Amino acid sequence: MSINVVFDLSHHNGNVDLEQAQQAGLVGVIHKATQGTGMVDNMYATNRQKAQAAGLLWGAYHFGTAGDGAAQADFFLSKATPDAQTLLVLDYEPNGNSTMTLDQARAFVQRIQDQTGRYPGLYSGSLIKQQLGSKPPDPILYKCFLWIAQYGPAPTQIPQTWSTWTMWQYTDGNVGPQPHSVAGIGNCDRDQFNGTTEQLQQLWGVAVDAANG
Repeated sequence: MSINVVFDLSHHNGNVDLEQAQQAGLVGVIHKATQGTGMVDNMYATNRQKAQAAGLLWGAYHFGTAGDGAAQADFFLSKATPDAQTLLVLDYEPNGNSTMTLDQARAFVQRIQDQTGRYPGLYSGSLIKQQLGSKPPDPILYKCFLWIAQYGPAPTQIPQTWSTWTMWQYTDGNVGPQPHSVAGIGNCDRDQFNGTTEQLQQLWGVAVDAANG
């Protein structure tokens, strides 16, 4: 089963009402934090406070660019200031002449693990399918959960590195299956989670912490 309770944002979404989103049944939000080694999303801190006040699970993603992967990971962590319950993700997608390479993505992922003790998720679409496709599982990236972007009726052609997808971005708010909008935000990126609400909390580290506490 999958549940349609996650959405993702950046400063492009403007002034959002995350209380309304939570009241409409949304559970988690993943927000752009950084890009490369110099860009910080100027709505990240504001929306983090809003999400926490509304009781939403909070995640942060880094838009990878060509360049030192470990340096990008350090920059991301310094600006996203994640706690144990902040989901971490590398956004790995085409970016013209500044597209991150697989080796740079591996370096980013490994540095996150070295610094936090956990592997981030990997968000990608056509790029990761082209690069990994039917190749044997990637020795580093297989440790990441897969967040696949595909605006069709269902995710297809999942690379053999993963047995299945964990999250599926099924719309960018314009194309892809309905619904496209979120209360308090309007049209935006929306995501299915491949599992139950309890499993979603475990992915975020929430249920695990509660059990240990």
